[in-house]
Amino acid sequence: MLGLGLATGCGHGRAAERPLDARAQAREYLAKNQPERALPLLEAEYARAPEDLELARALTEAQVKAGRTDAWIAELQRRNTQAEQAVNHYMLGLAYFSRASDAGTPAVAAFERALALKPNEPEFHYRLGLARLESEQYAAAVEPLRRAAELAPERAGIRLPLAKALHRTGDAPGAVKALGALVRMNPSPSEVATARALMNQIADPFARFPKAAEPKLEEGMRYLQELDAPHPAIVAFEEILRDYPDLAVVHSLLGLAWQRLDDAGRAVEEFKRAIELAPEDGKNHFYLGELYLARQRPEAARPYLEKAVELNPMLDLAWFRLGEIHLERRDLKAAGEAFRVLTHLEPDEKAPRGKLALVLQLEGDWAGAERELMAVVDKDPEDLEFTLRLGILFTEQARQSSRPEERREAAGKAERWLRKVLETQPENAVASRALQQLKGP
Repeated sequence: MLGLGLATGCGHGRAAERPLDARAQAREYLAKNQPERALPLLEAEYARAPEDLELARALTEAQVKAGRTDAWIAELQRRNTQAEQAVNHYMLGLAYFSRASDAGTPAVAAFERALALKPNEPEFHYRLGLARLESEQYAAAVEPLRRAAELAPERAGIRLPLAKALHRTGDAPGAVKALGALVRMNPSPSEVATARALMNQIADPFARFPKAAEPKLEEGMRYLQELDAPHPAIVAFEEILRDYPDLAVVHSLLGLAWQRLDDAGRAVEEFKRAIELAPEDGKNHFYLGELYLARQRPEAARPYLEKAVELNPMLDLAWFRLGEIHLERRDLKAAGEAFRVLTHLEPDEKAPRGKLALVLQLEGDWAGAERELMAVVDKDPEDLEFTLRLGILFTEQARQSSRPEERREAAGKAERWLRKVLETQPENAVASRALQQLKGP
């Protein structure tokens, strides 16, 4: 429940010949759910660094996991009686927060006192906001979470509870802005999943859909999506609009049906009407941008796609389309941002990493391009497309490098990857030519 200890820190690889230091060893014990073994290490480390909040979180997590929550709370209260310290109130808040019965008022009070003693600590603002959010004090949660984001702009995890609090207080644009900041950072897969669920709540086009029209809506969507029959779908959607002409989502569906029939004029008309009726829905802008792209009009599509991801930063395909448009325009910075966001939204998909690797290669960031390609090859060593791309990447680096040692190292890597391709595909002309270039004059 806490998720507060050393396990949340940065993982470091362990050299086989070197034992773990005390902090890393404690991290490993906690990961293996062995808090009793972690506790003496953490207590000794914390005694040497009593202001280290990472250690404070880890120590509290170990106490809770060891079943010593009550004793730890009593100990922290005793310490505060003797010499009140912000970090003791912080750990007290964490201990209270681990118990459902105390996650509200007691935890909030402890974090408030920690913050009063140390008002510029972003972690205290964050924990106070989180405790208020979990106890459904949504309006009161906004300010400390917003302040935490200001004080620690690099911390992606703050943006998600901030977005939740803003949404709960009716500030949908603020919530979307927070989610937009989140996806541009380095969110975890679980944070992305939660952000998607929240975005779906914020941008639910059927939230206030009239009950009486639901059967006809289901009929139209079945014709359009399951039966690939746009004509009867159009009839159903138009029947709904006769009674409810201002339903933006039905205009969007009607636009999709006309697009399926290759009637771009009517599709554009319906998408624009949907945007007029629901300008805050990013999907309406995305549909129009996609239509313009299908008609080979990328410059007309670009502002709509940019608006789409601004209003709904969880639209994967919109990010991909934007990245491609920026790449075509040689706006490498914008293309890189779009594909980088997509690697967070779709961490297991190969295409975004491949596109980002291309952007990084064009920017001359060889290490970055290698990192993205290797992320695919490490998971799928048999992927010959990305194996070939690694060979081509190092071939280009060898050709462009001005330092002889870099050139030799890149050439060696290029040959290794290219030969791996040729072992499976001896007839691969691209790999053969690249290998020949390496051996050329």
